[in-house]
Amino acid sequence: MAKNSDKKLKITLVKSTIGAIPKHRATVKSMGFHKLNSSVVLPDNEATRGQIAQIKHLVKVEEA
Repeated sequence: MAKNSDKKLKITLVKSTIGAIPKHRATVKSMGFHKLNSSVVLPDNEATRGQIAQIKHLVKVEEA
């Protein structure tokens, strides 16, 4: 029986932050992205889901 906290999400930055509002740029940086098309694996929790919702137009999300 897997808890929700055991699940991971693979998030890929697919759109540039050039022209994005500063709050969205800060969110992208805080999630650990450095370059376009880079991926990070983060836990599937409410905090991560909230960040993804804020920058959903810049990222692609998959289950890891």
